Amino acid sequence: MKLTFGNLKKILRCSFGLKCPRCEDGSLFEKRFTMFSNCLECDLKFEREQGYFIGAMYINYGATVFLAFPGYFIFSVFTSIPFLVNFAIWVVVSGIFPVFFYRYSKSLWLNFDYTLNPNG
Repeated sequence: MKLTFGNLKKILRCSFGLKCPRCEDGSLFEKRFTMFSNCLECDLKFEREQGYFIGAMYINYGATVFLAFPGYFIFSVFTSIPFLVNFAIWVVVSGIFPVFFYRYSKSLWLNFDYTLNPNG
């Protein structure tokens, strides 16, 4: 399937709403870190194969680097915060942000994959 603006809008809406990519209604997560194996509404299997969500780890890592790397340099240039304090701030952010973004990275991966390969 081709990635269009409409598809991208749907992907982002479902991903950040933590919803199923097929029916756009079923919830992906049972608890904070526990994902349903299938959609409760349309029965879409979320983990298609073992190791399926390794791509989500790359998304999470990339988002963390995208936040921390420029953030460090922006703080360095536009504030008078000492080096060690600035560094410590971004070490803490780099440790906490991936935990917060975990569910969204899995949802983004699932939604992009389903949109580009619905039968996979």
